Amino acid sequence: MTETSPSLTTGESARQALLRVRAEVAKAVVGQDAAVAGLLVALLCRGHILLEGVPGVAKTLLVRSLAAAFELDTKRVQFTPDLMPGDLTGSLVFDARTSDFTFRQGPVFTNLLLADEINRTPPKTQSALLEAMEERQVSIEGSPRPLPAPFMVAATQNPVEYEGTYPLPEAQLDRFLLKVVLPVPPRDEEVQVLRRHASGFDPRNLATAGIAPVATADDLSAGSAAVATVEVSDEIAGYIVDIANATRVSPSLALGVSPRGATALMSTARAWAWLQGRTFVTPDDVKALAHGTLAHRLMLRPEAELEGISVAAVLTAALAAVPVPR
Repeated sequence: MTETSPSLTTGESARQALLRVRAEVAKAVVGQDAAVAGLLVALLCRGHILLEGVPGVAKTLLVRSLAAAFELDTKRVQFTPDLMPGDLTGSLVFDARTSDFTFRQGPVFTNLLLADEINRTPPKTQSALLEAMEERQVSIEGSPRPLPAPFMVAATQNPVEYEGTYPLPEAQLDRFLLKVVLPVPPRDEEVQVLRRHASGFDPRNLATAGIAPVATADDLSAGSAAVATVEVSDEIAGYIVDIANATRVSPSLALGVSPRGATALMSTARAWAWLQGRTFVTPDDVKALAHGTLAHRLMLRPEAELEGISVAAVLTAALAAVPVPR
């Protein structure tokens, strides 16, 4: 019998740890499997995720449950119109005892930042978060300060309440690896939610759900390293580029998928394939992650919006128009 290499053993143990995370999150959150999978994919790809849904569909609870299942530092920031960049990144504070300025870290110095209602803060504060997301650092008085690793922003926003909000600009949206829409749960799942609350579940106290840490930062590092070895054939790479090109020539879109978006789709498809236990990407992996990775990067033409055409419908049509490689 041949021995398994240490790297494969480490990668497989990391995969099992992340699968246990899904089971732990399910103790607190009923359903929302797509959102849980998206969070894990974003962590493996060292990316960020935007969770969109109406109030009360467990967006915040989902992220808090994920953090509880990992041995990671996490902080939550409620984004408001009066939130200043320094409230997020930190600032220099004068110490009268030493007659010197010392740096006081803001909540962005964490592993998992929950940015609640991100579209309620003005562009200046959004821009401060943009540097943290892209560069994994913040600049205070011209001095860069690195953020902990791993670092992920899990942001939430309400799609139906526009008063007092600042819609995220295209540059900010493009920094999110994934956008996942959390739907209102179907009847059976909502009945389960009510039963849990009737049995004493308190969403403000996750200890009542029995969530325990089952994965570590080392598991994430090993998982990310294993994802980087997942094979992407020339046919799959061409398939991804053809999907991107199909959006660029769509008459309904003013903005199609950029090369960064195509690269993001390849990354998320690799992570998804690895979570399924495979060492290669299939067209089904690409299709499974296409909407979450690409839809928020597309912009409809005004006339298409007037006709009631949705980004999801345009992307679905683009996927259908591109031949699937064998």
